[in-house]
Order: sequence, then structure tokens, then C-alpha cells
Amino acid sequence: MPPADDDRTREERLTTFDVAVREVMRRNVETVTPDASARTLVRQLHEADVGSVLVVDRTGAPVGIVTDSDVLALVVADSPLDETTAADCLSAPVVTVDAEAGIETAAEALREHGIDQVPVLDDGALVGVVSVRELSYYLPGLSLSDVTTRSGGEYAYEDRAAPGIDVGDVARFSKRLDDGDVRAFARASGDENPLHLDAEYAETTRFGHRIAHGVLTLGVVSAALARLPGLVIYLSQSVRFVGPVAVGDRVTAVCEVVDALGGSRFRLYTTVYDDDGEQVIEGEAVVLVEPDEEARA
Repeated sequence: MPPADDDRTREERLTTFDVAVREVMRRNVETVTPDASARTLVRQLHEADVGSVLVVDRTGAPVGIVTDSDVLALVVADSPLDETTAADCLSAPVVTVDAEAGIETAAEALREHGIDQVPVLDDGALVGVVSVRELSYYLPGLSLSDVTTRSGGEYAYEDRAAPGIDVGDVARFSKRLDDGDVRAFARASGDENPLHLDAEYAETTRFGHRIAHGVLTLGVVSAALARLPGLVIYLSQSVRFVGPVAVGDRVTAVCEVVDALGGSRFRLYTTVYDDDGEQVIEGEAVVLVEPDEEARA
């Protein structure tokens, strides 16, 4: 005889998938109007330390999205930042999710459309945004390894124990380091070594071709660590550059939590592999991970 359908039985049948997007979304959303200049976008992305800005119309409804990679493409193309507007570089239409939808629906939207965050609407009004970071608190067992970010990167987080960071957890991030990435990094860092920028010169070296900056390659480790659940503060990194990375190669960072040091600090093995699965970087990192209260609000 089946058990009585009492309140306790119903509660036991509930899963994390019954959590609504409204309960986990971030309510602070960076927005601009379509006529905002690209220079305004650059400033807003930098000051808010976010990877994308939503473009909204006069009613506040989202009509497009501009990512940091969209802005980087403008810079690489030497587009006039004061004359180019958000309307010129936005991506549309915008994928959205309803505030009352379950978080599994949001996760499926991220995977299906290859994005890392999605705006949340309530009766057509923009009320927040939800990303892999927020969902990772509630769906630690859900594989998001097929999600591709708009910047061309793929990431995954394997939570092997309870929700939250612990020994055995693994964060991965994979990205193709193309010519635009290398030239943008050279301008930003001032490292204009011709080995990275001049194909003819690079052919005369032991490598026979251009290679990406070592520190640029190491950047995918930082990107992977940023996928850990919580507010991640990079404390230290030891690194050994094992092999070169050709411009245009895809590199993959694998960061495994190997030790809980106390005081919310964790030690991780950090490795980077190239297109052929050969290790190009190895090392260790120490991070401080604090609960992200805003993400839980």
C-alpha cells in the first residue's frame, strides 16, 4: 500500500529543481541604452567588473547584449569608440528566462544557447540575471561542460561532494587563443615581443611560428578558478611553463582542489593542456573563497 500523501511525504519529494529562478538570481544588472557609446560600454564593463552588459529600450526591456569580447573586437578593429554605439555591436535576440521558472530550466537555456548567463523577466520586465555561478550552488551535480561562453570559452565545474568548494572539486576552462587575443594582450601588457606578433620573425626562431604569451596562457587558470562557487580571491600561483602554445590553439585549464588549508583557503593543482592534450603549464594555486552573499540574495 503506498504511503499516505501527507505534507511530509510531499516535502520529501521536493528536489532542488523546485527552486525558482527568482530565489537565486542576482538583482543588480548592468544595463545601457542602444545609443550608449562603445567607450561608455568599456568603462561600464571595467568599473562593474562584469563580462557583459544588457542593452534595454525605453521601457527597460532587453533588446540585446554586449560582451567584453564584443568590445575587444571593436578595439582590435580600431573602431572609433566614441562614434560606435551599443546598437552597432549588440547581439540579439536576447535569451531570457521567467522568474518563476525552475532553475533546471535556466540551466538548460544556458547549455542550449551556449551562454554563461541569462536575463530574468517578470511579466516582461527585467528583474535580474542568473548565471552558472548562481546555479552551481543549487545544481552541483548538473553537468554544464557543454556550455560555451560568448568569449569562445568552455567551462565546467565538478562538485564531487556537498554544494560549495571542497577537496576533490575540479574547475575547468577552455579557450582558443586567437590572433585578436594575443594582440590585445600585447597592447594591454606592453609585451610586444615579435615572437608573439611577427610571423616572419617567429619563423626564424626555434619554435618556427608565433606563440602566445605565457602569461596570457596562464590566464585560463584564473578563468577556471573564477568558476569556483563563491567569491574567489587569488592569493598565490606557482607556475612552470612546460611547452609553447601556438597562436590559434585551444588551451584547457584543469584546477583540482587538493587541500583545505583552513580559514576558507584552498590549495589547487593547476595544469594547462594544448590542442593535442600535451601539458603546457603546471603549478599550484592558493585561493581564498568566501560565500558570495549577493549571489545568494
